[in-house]
Amino acid sequence: MSRSRTQVAIVGAGPAGLLLGHLLRAEGIDVVIVERASADYVLGRIRAGVLEATLTDLLHRLGIDARLNAEGLPHDGFYLSDGEKLIHIAVGELTGKRVTVYGQTEVTRDLMAAAPERGLEVVYQADDLALNAIETDAPYLTYSKDGVAHRLDARFICGCDGFHGPSRKAIPDSAGRTFEKVYPFGWLGILADVPPCDDELIYANHPRGFALASMRSQTRSRYYIQVPSSEDVADWSDDRLWDELTIRLGPEAGSRITRGPAIEKSIAPLRSFVFEPMAYGSLFLAGDAAHIVPPTGAKGLNLAASDVAYLSEALAGFFRRSDNDGVAGYSARALARVWKSERFSWQLTTLMHRFPASDAFDRRMQQAELDYIAGSEAARKSIAENYVGLPL
Repeated sequence: MSRSRTQVAIVGAGPAGLLLGHLLRAEGIDVVIVERASADYVLGRIRAGVLEATLTDLLHRLGIDARLNAEGLPHDGFYLSDGEKLIHIAVGELTGKRVTVYGQTEVTRDLMAAAPERGLEVVYQADDLALNAIETDAPYLTYSKDGVAHRLDARFICGCDGFHGPSRKAIPDSAGRTFEKVYPFGWLGILADVPPCDDELIYANHPRGFALASMRSQTRSRYYIQVPSSEDVADWSDDRLWDELTIRLGPEAGSRITRGPAIEKSIAPLRSFVFEPMAYGSLFLAGDAAHIVPPTGAKGLNLAASDVAYLSEALAGFFRRSDNDGVAGYSARALARVWKSERFSWQLTTLMHRFPASDAFDRRMQQAELDYIAGSEAARKSIAENYVGLPL
């Protein structure tokens, strides 16, 4: 067995793991990232692309921002639609902040490209990956690569390997607690090389169900509609999906839709999920390994970025100043922000979707809330503050 040592071993080379690796390397901390999948597979994951300033500030700080600066689309607002009128949430005017539309795949690509020159080692296609002795001060990873067994010793292991990864599963059931809400619908999405129907995102509540008009660039659009959890994507032709989007987005936005063949089409289930605590022994969890939010509100990647910001600060304090307070307080600090983001995502999901068990009273409550938002600057400001991201 080949044996090596590092200060921090990171499980998962998605954007959370790569970003954490870069931040730690910038502090002079030795890091190795171990990823079960191939680099091409990681890049093939098509996810959200609305970035809070928390994430863009980290990329600027690292100097991994050339394409972000050139291709990112700054947004100062978005719309809520009740099927008849558009309610503008002017986040720039209300908060003095903005979000940036830049695909998660592009963030991952930029972080990957910068790794070799910055001495960030990433091992892809690590088979039989397992976490060991995480309850001690001497944890280690075992895996095989090209038929050779490897052991990687570390002082800390950071699990950035997503909802289905091995990191959270390595924590004993008796040491953690799960909170989960599974929604009775999913999002059917289409990605197409067509210009977006609007310069800003539109979240629509329609009698036929929720719809979202989004984009990846000025020439690539991303649209979603709410469908039952049992739906089969094969039953949705491109034309059927474009027709449904035109109806649900309403006459104003629907009339501006440009149709085109799908580059990608899939159904994503919706759930709210939190695992507590986000630390056990010498293992820390970050991103989807610890929590999932419904995509309404675009908090998934941004929550991972705030986890990583807290965790990199805590680990830098430990290795550079022998400060144990940061690592000891990481879970509580991260969870405080996680639950606020879970609340906002749940609130927006409840407001904008049609639930199978809802009755006429529930619908009137949605209408009343949308009317209140339309007429209240305070309500719009509250939504805007959460949308652009609460302070770290």
